[in-house]
Formats: sequence, structure tokens, C-alpha cells
Amino acid sequence: MKTESEWRAILTPQQFRVLREKGTEAPGTGAYDKHDKEGVYNCAACDAPLYTSGTKFNSGCGWPAFFDAIPGAVVRHEDTSLGMKRIEIVCANCQSHLGHVFQGEGFKTPTDERHCVNSISLNFNDKK
Repeated sequence: MKTESEWRAILTPQQFRVLREKGTEAPGTGAYDKHDKEGVYNCAACDAPLYTSGTKFNSGCGWPAFFDAIPGAVVRHEDTSLGMKRIEIVCANCQSHLGHVFQGEGFKTPTDERHCVNSISLNFNDKK
């Protein structure tokens, strides 16, 4: 594991704010919200594979949405920081903040979950 000083040295200030300080990018501003290429979305901090394009869907929320992660790739934590119960998701490899999971919203997906992930928390790799 890296120290916060080491993370600060390798991440951009915006990445550090989201990935290490649990920030959120503004809706509709990220590179991957409407991204629809085939491939794998990796953690922007440590490059661990997190999501495949086959689990990505258009939720209309302004952030990339996935209905499931690669098995074992993300860890869930209860988050009550805004006075409500949410489920935070972090990279299982480096513990960097990715976003939140919302359940029971009625999307026609196999899990009825929406992993709402900050684009800045991801890097995309095309399948080659």
C-alpha cells in the first residue's frame, strides 16, 4: 500500500480528490458516462480490472453505471456521510474510492443494482 503522499505524487489533483478523499466529479463531465466501447475498466490508481463493458448500461444518471463488478474487484462499505445510508465501493486492490452502489431502482439488469462510478476513478482498456 502507498502512503497518501505517494498517491498525491502519482495522481492528478482531481484524481486524488476523488480516489483518495472520496470526492465526486460533477455529473455529465466524465469521459466514460456515454462510453460504449468493448473492453475493461480498470482502477485509475492501481490499474486493477474492475468492470467489463458487458456490465455497463445507460442509467441516465450522469456517471458511468454498471450492474456488477468483476468478482472480487470491489469492496462495499456502508457510507452515512450525507445523513443517509449509501453503499460506498472501493477498489479491492488499493482501497481507492470509486463511487456508490444503489439497489432496487428498477433497472432491467440481472442484479437490479447501479454501480455509479466516477469516470476519473477509471481507465479503459480496449479488448485487442
